[in-house]
Amino acid sequence: MKENSICATRDLIQKKRIKVSEVLNNCLEIISRTEPKIGALLSVQEEQSRTLAMEMDRKGPDSEKPLWGIPLTIKDVICTKDAPTTCGSRILGNFTPCYDATLVSRLRRAGAIILGKTNMDEFAMGSSTENSAMQQTRNPWDLTRVPGGSSGGSAASTAAGQALGSIGTDTGGSIRQPASFCGVTGLKPTYGRVSRFGLVAFGSSLDQAGPIACNAADCAALLNVISGHDPLDSTSADLPVPDYAGSLALRNDLKGLKVGLPEQYWEGGMSPEVDSVCRAALEQIRSAGAETVQVQLPHSPHAVAAYYIIAMAEASSNLARYDGVRYGVRDDTARELPDMYCKTRSLALGEEVQRRIMIGTYVLSAGYYDAYYKKAAQVRRLIYHDFVQAFDACHLLCSPVVPFTAFHLGEKIEDPLQMYLMDIFTASLNLAGLPGMTIPAGLGRETGMPVGIQLMGPAFSEKLILQTAHVLEPYLPSLPRPAALNE
Repeated sequence: MKENSICATRDLIQKKRIKVSEVLNNCLEIISRTEPKIGALLSVQEEQSRTLAMEMDRKGPDSEKPLWGIPLTIKDVICTKDAPTTCGSRILGNFTPCYDATLVSRLRRAGAIILGKTNMDEFAMGSSTENSAMQQTRNPWDLTRVPGGSSGGSAASTAAGQALGSIGTDTGGSIRQPASFCGVTGLKPTYGRVSRFGLVAFGSSLDQAGPIACNAADCAALLNVISGHDPLDSTSADLPVPDYAGSLALRNDLKGLKVGLPEQYWEGGMSPEVDSVCRAALEQIRSAGAETVQVQLPHSPHAVAAYYIIAMAEASSNLARYDGVRYGVRDDTARELPDMYCKTRSLALGEEVQRRIMIGTYVLSAGYYDAYYKKAAQVRRLIYHDFVQAFDACHLLCSPVVPFTAFHLGEKIEDPLQMYLMDIFTASLNLAGLPGMTIPAGLGRETGMPVGIQLMGPAFSEKLILQTAHVLEPYLPSLPRPAALNE
């Protein structure tokens, strides 16, 4: 997938070997050809993008802008002032923000072209993008399978070449899991590394935006731009931002690196094809010079339960604003205020969102707060300390991303518990607020679908994670063009 590289394309533009309009036209041609099959995009800003590309060509390349002329897509949970932000929900079907999210503003200032908004599970609640109220997104590798979620549209769009990269969000694995399913690279930064201003909240203590692209260098280029303190977000970290892209050249092997293998993540539960691909990737990590050591994350079996209690409680609070009064859809048939609330939310919120609001309200209610939410918060702290102790013995951790490859559309949608258990290898990292990255490790023998492997690090260790991924990429199998795009 080198032809879709952000860094390679940027260099060609800077050398005036190709024009911005040529890059954009190629993306638009791919969209027109693939979008009817994939359904990754909820909106395309074609006219604005063409106008901007022509203006960029007229001015000529600006070497001070690191993403000059690069077309990107943005998950539809991130506010954009020139395009609708629906969060994949009917309740925001008519909502266009009057401002850009901070990360969108930073991308624009860096010269990026925001080409479109990507489909997602409603309010980022889901693991397959089947919970979108707008449309169904399909995996570019197999149109009968899901792309993952909730950032499934971003991963599918990137895998299909509709844009050179995308920005997704990760609350419990929603960047890393669809990146694994679609055979692309996805990075969840440390909580606070990227501003959440303009990111529509699901779980405020868990949500974090991050890049999805074709390789580690492209993710580094995007992370360089979107990272940094933001006075509009009190949770953003007031820390210097390393030159992630520039640091990749500083490491050409993994000698001296200790990679921890959490026993709880490798002891079983994976499908045979995922187990085979991930263990082959471990051999390549060793071939690149790293030492692998066994570590323990003893409280990780409780992570999914703790995560969903905390996430649903925060969702219950955050989604209280969607009541039909201030903005969004309103049911006009009600005669009294409580009736309007009930009818509006019943009409315009999907089944999964309603389920999570109700469970979240329950665990926060008097008499149940201590039994559920408080206990989950205590477990969260124990999980964080597990990671701290593990990193005393190693520099990074490595694990599978998902227990299996992308499943068929409709296969799990009627079983919420099975959907929730998909986060078994990813949710712990969000509870701890630490960074993690998915890189493609190969194709499953039985399904022929992509399998990713996950690198995890201490807080604000994105530089080391990206360097490790960049070194490891040549050792891992190069994925072909997604099969469904050849039809």
